[in-house]
Amino acid sequence: MGKLRWILILLLAVLVGYIWYEPTFDPESLRGAKVVVTGCSSGIGEQMAYHYARFGARVLITARREGRLKEVVAKMKNLGAQEAIYVAGDMGEPEDCERTIKSAEEKFGGLDYLVINHASLSTLKKKNKSPFWDGDMDMLHDEVTVNYYSYIRLASLALPLLHKTNGSLVILGSMAGKIASPFSTFYAGTKHALDGFFTSLRQELVMQDIKVSITYCVIGLIDTELPAQFRELFGFLMDIPAAPASDCAMGIIRGGAARQREIYYPWRDAWVATKLRTIVPQFFESLTRSIYPPLLEKSPIFIGEEN
Repeated sequence: MGKLRWILILLLAVLVGYIWYEPTFDPESLRGAKVVVTGCSSGIGEQMAYHYARFGARVLITARREGRLKEVVAKMKNLGAQEAIYVAGDMGEPEDCERTIKSAEEKFGGLDYLVINHASLSTLKKKNKSPFWDGDMDMLHDEVTVNYYSYIRLASLALPLLHKTNGSLVILGSMAGKIASPFSTFYAGTKHALDGFFTSLRQELVMQDIKVSITYCVIGLIDTELPAQFRELFGFLMDIPAAPASDCAMGIIRGGAARQREIYYPWRDAWVATKLRTIVPQFFESLTRSIYPPLLEKSPIFIGEEN
């Protein structure tokens, strides 16, 4: 009991420090900054594009939907971007990753920030309408390609440019990369992998005296298209409020500019939940499961096939 009490006191002290800590952020530092942001056709990525534009940055955005990219770029120019261009492509394709970074180098002459934000949630593509894992390895391969391999490929391509400017890598993670919740097996796996890879890479850069910062973003439930798509496909959603995408985008930009190691948004959900899970994992997992409604349909991989 005594040990648990000290752990709780320490956690409370860290929480108070986190609340009062305000990282240094100079908006002028982003004026003219050379920025690449992936996954900008909607949601958090789109909002980051607009914020960077308001700060007067030079921004290249990517996504698969070229029509939406044209609309976002037009708005960015109206908001004050020094330069706004796009590359339409699928980050799951190596050549599109290479084209993105090469375009930034050719157009901007270098790179200050690479914000990797795109994601694939393969659960939304399931044909059997069950949220449970069913052993589909092809779907796993697709998820790993987009949500893991492409992040590493983009970072590898950009690091030589970021090294020259002492720039920043900003990695869009998730609470799922710290806390594995139900119905996110593939997604949670890739986000845990990203946390591990970039935590290790951060230390290797420090050991080599390479002044490229890595900010890993632990993001909770945000008001984007994904929650609505999840509800439409499976008929339910966690009964918790979603945070505004615009506020989340600003938090990410501030954290990247301040070269923070990690940011949590919304912090009251993401930070507290990840620390609580470390202290009482079984209780927290039970609490997480209770958020979802009872589901009668089971996954075939667990119940087997009838003869």
